[in-house]
Amino acid sequence: MAEAVFRSAVTSSPTLLIGDIDSAGTASYHTPEPPNPRTMSTLHRHGITDYEHAARTVTKEDFRTFDYILAMDGNNLRDLLRARNSVLTIEKKGGSSRAASNVSDYSVGPIGSSSSEEKIAEVRLFGDFGPGGTIQSRVGGGEEVQDPYYGSAQDYEEVYEQMVRFSKAFLAYLETERKAGVAEESYN
Repeated sequence: MAEAVFRSAVTSSPTLLIGDIDSAGTASYHTPEPPNPRTMSTLHRHGITDYEHAARTVTKEDFRTFDYILAMDGNNLRDLLRARNSVLTIEKKGGSSRAASNVSDYSVGPIGSSSSEEKIAEVRLFGDFGPGGTIQSRVGGGEEVQDPYYGSAQDYEEVYEQMVRFSKAFLAYLETERKAGVAEESYN
């Protein structure tokens, strides 16, 4: 649902702020199934009728392909941060790996400021982005999404509303970042 709602928000945005958008899970329970029928019903009720998707699992390459990977809840955030750090550990020659017990133990920000370093996705909770382009100072400090899978149609509706709020907030954040980058370039 998050991908469909975010795609809809992006197409409504006057500025192209992001390129590739995809959805993937941290587990392969539903690979390669289409979205849950209740998800599709909720999307249809809100005018999103062209969404097609087959479930897939996050890959290490995703951390190179995308600028942001957004988790729905704390468990997924920890799994994604662990996967991201394994990508970093593999790349470091002679680097050591240790088990992290806390979200704050992980590197979360964009890596690759010099031309010789490749970028790696920033991993955040989707709910870390707030109104007006603000962002939680602590990764994972934002609102989590309750999985509606075992719930009612109303639970799906509530998640839809969360996705709309989070999508608008994330786009506002991207716009703030874009403007800051433009301002920074004008000073150079």
